[in-house]
Amino acid sequence: MYLEHFGLKQFPFTITPDTGFFMNRAGYQDALNVLLVSLRSGEGFVKVTGEVGVGKTILCRKLLNSLSRENFVTAYMHNPYLQPDSLLFAVADELRVGYKETDSQHVLLKRITRSLIDYHRNGKAVVLCLDEVQAMPVQTLEVLRLLTNLETEKRKLLQVVLFGQPELDTLLEQPSIRQLKQRITFSYRLLPLNRVAFRAYVDHRLAVAGHEGTPLIQRPAYDLLYRTSQGIPRLINIIGHKALLAAYGNGDRQVKPAHIKMAVADTSEARAAGRWDLFWPFPRAACYLAVASIVLVAAVVVFNNGFLPGYWR
Repeated sequence: MYLEHFGLKQFPFTITPDTGFFMNRAGYQDALNVLLVSLRSGEGFVKVTGEVGVGKTILCRKLLNSLSRENFVTAYMHNPYLQPDSLLFAVADELRVGYKETDSQHVLLKRITRSLIDYHRNGKAVVLCLDEVQAMPVQTLEVLRLLTNLETEKRKLLQVVLFGQPELDTLLEQPSIRQLKQRITFSYRLLPLNRVAFRAYVDHRLAVAGHEGTPLIQRPAYDLLYRTSQGIPRLINIIGHKALLAAYGNGDRQVKPAHIKMAVADTSEARAAGRWDLFWPFPRAACYLAVASIVLVAAVVVFNNGFLPGYWR
């Protein structure tokens, strides 16, 4: 496609959680540090929340890659919509625990417990990362809490990291799982990128992809990309990739505002966010002022021509 045209070695704006593009700055490194410190200190539950597309999954993958295989056994579950029994079978699969399909919940829990004790004896901590936890049934969350009851005098036998959208906080407010909420010792909220972090994010991905030399994106295009993506990494990647395609299709060596506009026009999520001023040549504040002036002039004309009821004149 456009790799040779722009002198790139790989696509810079993929939406897959490639940890090779992980940015060691802004909120991502802070979040990773919080997770690593909490897990190394033996905490039971840790929670990370953020809106759709802010980078929770790539943070999760980076965390799993950052934990030493000598000291940790890791498990990752991306489908949290499981019933209690299904969760236990899934955990057993991830930890390579032998079981029979006819095992009851009680028997399966005992098998997992023995496995966790064996890992502990071998000097390894077990970390379970769950993605999209806001969709997990309450009963399943309660079974998850029971799993983390297993502990020695100094640390938990199973540590759990919960990744979810802000709805997860609402879910945890339910009285039936208040014990789980109390056990969450560390929390972090991932936010959209501010303007400085956004520029660093885009430049970082282009550099990792192999770009060198003349800036690939014009400054006005940077500004437009930030406004239309609102600093959400997934939208940045989607719009950025389409803008590069548009520039390539036109034979241009740089991404221009026109290419960003073409990309946004083809991205329903960007259009649906109410960015009506994208194709308007004047700033939004000026538009508001112009509309207010028109309304005021119209009111004066109506008043002077006697179109208003008598008691207003």
